Parts: sequence; C-alpha cells; structure tokens
Amino acid sequence: MDFIRVYAIFLRQIFLIRNNKTRLVNVFMWISIDTILWGFITHYLDKVGHSGFSFTTTILGAVILWNFLIRIQQGLMLSFFEDMWSCNLLNLFASPLRIREYLSGLVISSLATSIAGLSVMLLIAWVMFIYNIFQFGVLLVPFLAIILVFGLALGIFATALVFRYGPPAEWIAWIIPFALDPFTGIFYPVSALPKVLQPISVILPPSYVFEGMRSALLSGKFSVSKLIAGLSIAFVYLIISCLFFLYIYRIVQRKGLIARLTAENL
Repeated sequence: MDFIRVYAIFLRQIFLIRNNKTRLVNVFMWISIDTILWGFITHYLDKVGHSGFSFTTTILGAVILWNFLIRIQQGLMLSFFEDMWSCNLLNLFASPLRIREYLSGLVISSLATSIAGLSVMLLIAWVMFIYNIFQFGVLLVPFLAIILVFGLALGIFATALVFRYGPPAEWIAWIIPFALDPFTGIFYPVSALPKVLQPISVILPPSYVFEGMRSALLSGKFSVSKLIAGLSIAFVYLIISCLFFLYIYRIVQRKGLIARLTAENL
C-alpha cells in the first residue's frame, strides 16, 4: 500500500471543502442543530420532571454519540459520492491507485470530518447546556471506539451498495443508520422493546454503548465484558464490510460497471 496515494485521496477531499465552503454545512450544520434541539428538549424535561432524573445527562450524551456515528457513516459515503457525482471514478481507477488505498483515503477523510463535527457538538453542549461528556472518564474510550468502528462498517457497506447498483442505491444508503435507531436504545433501555425485537439489539454494537452509559450514570456500575463484546462485534462488522467492499469491487471491475456508473451520472 502506497501511503502517498492514500494521502492524495484524503487531500482531494480537503481541497473540495476548502474550495467550496458550502460543504461545511453538511459537516457542521445538521449536527449543531440536532445538538441544540435535543439540548433544549432535555433541559425542558429536567425542569418539568420531579424525580431527580437528569434527562440532559442521560439523553444528550447518547444523541451526541449517535450523531457522531451518523457523521462517520455519511462522511465516508459522501467522499465516494463526490467522485461518483463528478464522474471521477473512471479516472481514479485508470490510475495505479489500488482499491485498498482508495478505501483507506475515504476512511481517513471520514474520520477527519467526523472528529471535527464531534468537537463542535461537544463545545455546543458544554457552552449552552453545561454538559461535559468527559464525565465518563476512561469509559469514553470504549464508547467512542465502538461507535467509530461500527460507523466505519456502516459507511463501507453503504458505499459498496452504491458502487454495485449505482445512484438508485443512494436511497438505501442514507437510511441505513436511521433504520437501526429503534433497536440501539438511544433514548430508552433495550428492555423497553418487545421481547421479540430485543435479540436485534444484541447484535448491534451501539446498544452496548448506550446501555453502558445509562448504567454508569444511574447506578455507577458498568459491565466490562459487555463493552468488550460490543467492540468485538463492531470489528466483526468492519471486517465483513471491508471484505464485502473488495468483493463488490471485483464484480464491478470484471463487468466493467465503473464506466456504466460514470455514464449514469452524465
């Protein structure tokens, strides 16, 4: 793997943002609005509640981490979409660029924009709602690791679908994380789900994060084994998604679909 080529893919995305500042709207605007909206909602619930339960502490942090996951997934997808929309895929793969180098560049681009977005969300939460996510201490490391790895897995999988089936598959790619919302326990415990649906949460790594956050805040206890299980499952998804992407690339390459994909966007 040539890391100069990987850096070139990453640098191209940076140049796209630098030359068109409106792209920053997608990086910062939606997550800022979401953080402010949920911050006011939880702040209001804290005022009208009488149980001593802190909605801001338990829900706002979960919203921030879930937005971080979506930002990772969409950041990776959008980097690929930029090449597809600009009809640049044929140029890229006519060069000595390897698919692993291209995918690595997309991952780095996604991480850079996602971490920038996370920093903005944390700043807004701290300044406007006195919320400090670092209250979790060392627990924040496995929480972020699980979210990050699973977000990359979703992004790579969604990108592979669009790579194989073209622009019509974008509709599926956008809704993937939102389709998982009900099963990850962002706003409520997994136990609130019907028993027939609870097994779905077991195979979704984010559910281990949000259940762990609630447990740590409400009882001061957390399960190390569950966090390890969540991280392990996330890595399994990441490996499977990478293999799936490489498999799709070989199909696209063998059938000459890259040229068709470019032509579909003319």
